[in-house]
Amino acid sequence: MSESTRRQMNIVVAGHVDHGKSTVVGRLLADTHSLPEGKLEAVQALCRRNSKPFEYAFLIDALKDEMAQGITIDAARVFFKTPQRDYLIIDAPGHIEFLKNMATGASRAEAALLVIDAEEGIRENSRRHGYMLQMLGIRQIAVLVNKMDLVGYDRGVFNDIVKAYTAFLEEIGARPACFIPVSGMAGDNIAAASANMPWYKGDTVLVSLDRFEKEPAPAGKPFRMPVQDVYKFTEDGDKRRAVAGTVETGRLCVGDEVVFYPSGKRSRVATIEDFGQPGRSSVEAGYATAFTLEEQVYVTRGEIAAKTNESPPKVSTRLLTSLFWMGREPMLPGKDYMVKIATAKVPATLEKILRVIDASTLEATGKKEQIERHDVAECLLRLRRAAAFDPAAEIPATGRFVVVDGYEIRGGGIVREALEDEQEHIRSLVMTRNTKWETSRISPEERWERYNQRAALILVTGGKGTGRKAIAKALEAQLFSDGKIVYFLGIANVLYGVDADIKVPGQTGDRQEHVRRLAEVAHLLLDAGVILIVTAVGLTQEERLLIETTIGPDKIEVVWVGGEVTTDIEYDLRLDGPDEVAKSVLQIKAMLQEKGIIFRP
Repeated sequence: MSESTRRQMNIVVAGHVDHGKSTVVGRLLADTHSLPEGKLEAVQALCRRNSKPFEYAFLIDALKDEMAQGITIDAARVFFKTPQRDYLIIDAPGHIEFLKNMATGASRAEAALLVIDAEEGIRENSRRHGYMLQMLGIRQIAVLVNKMDLVGYDRGVFNDIVKAYTAFLEEIGARPACFIPVSGMAGDNIAAASANMPWYKGDTVLVSLDRFEKEPAPAGKPFRMPVQDVYKFTEDGDKRRAVAGTVETGRLCVGDEVVFYPSGKRSRVATIEDFGQPGRSSVEAGYATAFTLEEQVYVTRGEIAAKTNESPPKVSTRLLTSLFWMGREPMLPGKDYMVKIATAKVPATLEKILRVIDASTLEATGKKEQIERHDVAECLLRLRRAAAFDPAAEIPATGRFVVVDGYEIRGGGIVREALEDEQEHIRSLVMTRNTKWETSRISPEERWERYNQRAALILVTGGKGTGRKAIAKALEAQLFSDGKIVYFLGIANVLYGVDADIKVPGQTGDRQEHVRRLAEVAHLLLDAGVILIVTAVGLTQEERLLIETTIGPDKIEVVWVGGEVTTDIEYDLRLDGPDEVAKSVLQIKAMLQEKGIIFRP
């Protein structure tokens, strides 16, 4: 096989601490002559100088504290080749304190070697790691029963472990490719068949690796490119905007029509940029790239680009997930967390715990009110705003996520399913609108530059009699005096105009439809580059989400007026009341300056 056609396979090596994972990998490298020249002799000499017994694990355990403690803390990565293909071996930590690193190491693997100590037997992390491999979607697993030399190469010991661990894997829906009795230290059944175990007629570890099936190329799946950033060209009147990211799956060609999720905006690919090189006509999975569009649309980091003629990603604020928690403090319902999925970073809460599973015993309970450290949970997550993703079983790259609490990754998992939420109908209408939308030759950025402002919707809400309108109208007057393109829109202007067909005298009518129509009116004015100020009584968080779904979450600022907050809406600024209108206007203006909607003189 030529070097140009060889494909690399990623293999993770997992198992309980001290069960010999690093020794197995070190021996595999040594026996296949994959080490740099003189590396083995140098490590052996270092051990002699330190009066320390040589271990093959030292070949890859490079961190100082690993050498001192004899455990793997980070996921070491090593490369080697067989005549069939190239391998990246990821040696994942086995100690329970380092499960986060183990999950990180396994997240990009296609197959796994799971090591169990023949003398010590199946341990808690043997089960936990097996469950995590299954949860992460790794279906090809070879179980290595290591340290057979310490049990006298006893076939009965091997068979007992095979029986017990097979039963465990079957409970979680996993089926191992094989069980191999090995000795990493002595080299039995690693790269060559063992004379010490003539009763074993199966493959060596090396042959088993080559029997693993390579996953289908990601290029054969629907196109997905999470948007990393958008770069604007300015030299010599160049007005192109390049949408940049890494193609996770699929293939993109010049002329393809793309749609961005969750916004639903679409355009056609004009060019595929290859910085410093002539432009490309196509790009496929694995490449970091950027492309420009024939019709400019405003998209932001966190959206996912897909092709209109292929299956789209899911979009929702509610996710059914399998989650592994690693934080010292438990994960609590209602507490604010940050979920990172693809390039999106979205505030989220734990909505409901369906069941919590002890990954070592597989005992499950649906009665827990929090997710404890090292628990595996099936749960519902509610995002603060809609995100795009795929079920991990379909496209793992856009179906995995991590949960951040403060500045630390506390958990991670996979999306199993998108659940219906309150905005699903509205998103469908917005997608249709964006499909049919006639774009102007003038981009939003050009309007913002000309007007010296960024279009935004300022929602002034609160209880009755709090002076919302007085503050909103005074704010309009001040911004107009400052030279801004600004407009005040009272809710009655919409109710008795656009909403006249659903406004019934003496009744509140369909409030959700009123809010949706208000948001569509706002969308038109924001597209024109206006700062729009709207007053409405007692808006709720659900109504805010409805408006955000219609106009985009980055274009809305909410001001609550009144000493008491009487709804669940998340506001950006709170004002006490109408007594000091001028002071309130200054406070709102300062917020707009801080958010970059208007600019300081």
